[in-house]
Amino acid sequence: MPPPSSSAAPAPRAGSYRAVLFDLGGVVLGSPLHAIARFERDRGITPGFVNRVVATTGPTGAWSRLERGELAMLEFFDVFGDECARAGHAVDARAMMELVHLESQPRPAMLEAIRRIRAAGLRAGAVTNNWATPGEPTRPIAEHFDVFIESCVVGVRKPDPRIYEIACREIGHAPEAAIFLDDIGANLKSARAFGLTTIKVDDPEPALRELEELLGLALGRGERT
Repeated sequence: MPPPSSSAAPAPRAGSYRAVLFDLGGVVLGSPLHAIARFERDRGITPGFVNRVVATTGPTGAWSRLERGELAMLEFFDVFGDECARAGHAVDARAMMELVHLESQPRPAMLEAIRRIRAAGLRAGAVTNNWATPGEPTRPIAEHFDVFIESCVVGVRKPDPRIYEIACREIGHAPEAAIFLDDIGANLKSARAFGLTTIKVDDPEPALRELEELLGLALGRGERT
């Protein structure tokens, strides 16, 4: 599916979208960014250091390679630790990733919204940058979705627009008929350029309110305590 042209049609009216794509960490699950920030704070590491190492090393760095399935987790610990050491801080990558895993618990409000979306006859998909976890061959969260796109499986990670192309093809709808939720600005920027309507998730509650308005569908917000 080619990216939309610059003369793409206006976004669909409320109620005319046919699919919703969700990032996992920071959207459907707890945020790995929060876990990393806590790790840095507890270890006396300069705030934002880990993210800067990821950004600086770019597509050839350990984090990107892990999310494309090119590095196993055990390899990642050493390679990323070396990258951090060269950048100025010793980082126990194993301890950091254990904290990320503990933070990655499902958000009930998001799972209820996904349930209602599918019950209304719309399609729901996950588009996640993730990694293979030893001893965890399946993803329990996947059962909540019609389509489950993992960077470590398809070999492409956000913000590369090819991952949205894969998602739209698998979910069976053009990007103009789909909404995408993510917590990372760069991912949202490339998704918008591809033709998806986007929602930034800083806090789930306002994000779900915006999603309700776009879909013209009650997602259960008023029933939550």
